[in-house]
Amino acid sequence: MSTTNAALSPLAELKAKQQLIWSSGDYNKIAAITVPVAESLVVHAGVGAGDRVLDVATGTGHAALAAARRSAVVTGIDYVPRLVEIARRRASAEDLTVDFQEADAESLPFDNDSYDTVLSAIGVMFTADHARAAGELLRVVRSGGRIGLASWTPSGFVGQILKTVGRHVPPPPMAQSPARWGTGETLRELFGAHTAEISLVTESVTQRFASPAAFTDLFLNYYGPTHMAARRLSDEGREALRHDLIALAAAANQENDGTFVTDWEYLVAILVKR
Repeated sequence: MSTTNAALSPLAELKAKQQLIWSSGDYNKIAAITVPVAESLVVHAGVGAGDRVLDVATGTGHAALAAARRSAVVTGIDYVPRLVEIARRRASAEDLTVDFQEADAESLPFDNDSYDTVLSAIGVMFTADHARAAGELLRVVRSGGRIGLASWTPSGFVGQILKTVGRHVPPPPMAQSPARWGTGETLRELFGAHTAEISLVTESVTQRFASPAAFTDLFLNYYGPTHMAARRLSDEGREALRHDLIALAAAANQENDGTFVTDWEYLVAILVKR
């Protein structure tokens, strides 16, 4: 029997909307932006040969593939089928063995204590139920194992993108800001009681675009959150959002030659489970 959105709880409805967002646009055209973030996370997490690694909300597979290159035994999950298929093709192209599966970060289909390391690079931060997602990460990692997270910070450029979009298209009442995961306060709230150690490092990745307008149009056309927000607006509203995103980029720009170059800040957290 099918279930309509009217029959869903508010949280389940939010989750369905978020899955639709990440299925929209074409994230593969955006995904390369986070390659250095995922590779840095794998280094900080100390992934090694033979480690059992789970990459949660893997997207197109960056962190999973980086772990597999270190000879770890890797599984990667995401709830967007198209992204999982792209990740599988990437693994095949590199002749890497990764078990990519369609699965939900808030209901992981794995036993307790199954992994030495659980990773999520710019992924689990976008779940609907933050507490439930954190509980699942803790459940599937073994005692003494590591949870490695890389998340955009509220004050960094992506955090400002999300704030700008939210001014034009307010999020649903139950939605929590994804950028919460980019703060030590939130991570201690979500994980602190179950972790023996939390290590936090703030890093940044330099991004380059042909111009502030080129960056904006790329994100409006292909990045799920901005793409879906723009679709909800009138022509005038979409142009106003575009104007504000171009202005945001121009204000952050490190170049004066017409191109757009800026550093995007993210937080790397390594948590050791008790």
